[in-house]
Amino acid sequence: MKKIILLITCVFFTLPLMAQTSNEPEVYELWPNGAPTENGITEEEKEIFPTFIAYIKKATLTVYKPQRPNGTCIICCPGGGYFGLSMLNEGSNMATWLNNQGVTFVLLKYRMPNGHKQIPLEDGEQAIRMVRAHAAEWGVNPNKVGIMGSSAGGHFAATLSTLYTSKETRPDFSILFYPVISMETGITHQGSRENLLGKNPTAEEVSHYDLDKQVTADTPPAFLVLAADDETVNPLNSISYYQQLLAHQVKNSVMFIYPYGGHGFGFQDSFKFKREWTGELEAWLRDIIF
Repeated sequence: MKKIILLITCVFFTLPLMAQTSNEPEVYELWPNGAPTENGITEEEKEIFPTFIAYIKKATLTVYKPQRPNGTCIICCPGGGYFGLSMLNEGSNMATWLNNQGVTFVLLKYRMPNGHKQIPLEDGEQAIRMVRAHAAEWGVNPNKVGIMGSSAGGHFAATLSTLYTSKETRPDFSILFYPVISMETGITHQGSRENLLGKNPTAEEVSHYDLDKQVTADTPPAFLVLAADDETVNPLNSISYYQQLLAHQVKNSVMFIYPYGGHGFGFQDSFKFKREWTGELEAWLRDIIF
């Protein structure tokens, strides 16, 4: 009898958590009628090592819907040096966690620029347009659509946050994990810079995609997370972006720098400060965004 009662109790307390998880995700082509710019990649898209996809020519949105949406949507842009995408650790692994908080999670498989610098902004703005066009269907408040990115995906997200071309394509907030921000030699991640701008960019191109220089008072608030011992993307990238958010009085922006953990920790349990950053992000979303 005690075992039966214990089983019923476990089921009773588990059901609310299960009810928050999404059903099968839905996949949409970002450019069903063709993208405005071709990236010139001739290789076939492929998984070059587990969960890392390269040579991406076709962009898609994968939508993970919570059972009880709170109106907030996060478009997630994995990292990969603008060469490929870490689709699991910096992408879909976060879906259930955010669905459990009522967030509609949209995983953006964006095209690799291959030296075509306009492609990230094209894909980012189109993703925002699609989410807002489907807002009622997906349980999303069109005024609570944010962009999340890791590493080069952080540069993608910060590009959309600073270089958006209209109010309709401006994200309402950004979440940046150890992002590439600068294109300056010595601070930038060289592989990301070359894949975005080519090997010999002009001074004007470098300056334009130095995103700390593009921050204005209209830049959306940001939540930044990184480790101080990151040897892949210099922490000065995040620090300079945050400094400019403060200088332009972009309210509700925060930055958390943990003492160690390196680069690319994403949603890994092995990152010692996972509980800290996830708790801080949950609080920020709850208190500032929700």
